[in-house]
Amino acid sequence: MSRFTAILAIALALSSAACTNVLPRQRGNLALPQMALTPDALEFSLRQHTAFSKEAASGGYGGGGGGCGCN
Repeated sequence: MSRFTAILAIALALSSAACTNVLPRQRGNLALPQMALTPDALEFSLRQHTAFSKEAASGGYGGGGGGCGCN
């Protein structure tokens, strides 16, 4: 029974290690640019605009207009 208790204690210790509160002043240290979904915001907006301009339908990204890109 002591082996089961030891395994249970190790499992609880490992699972509770990730549960911690992050203070607002610490969040800047955790928000690395490498972790961003789109590291380059300008390139993402240009690609999004190009995709929107090529799409002939209105809607999608919020603006209206045709496929010519002159919205």
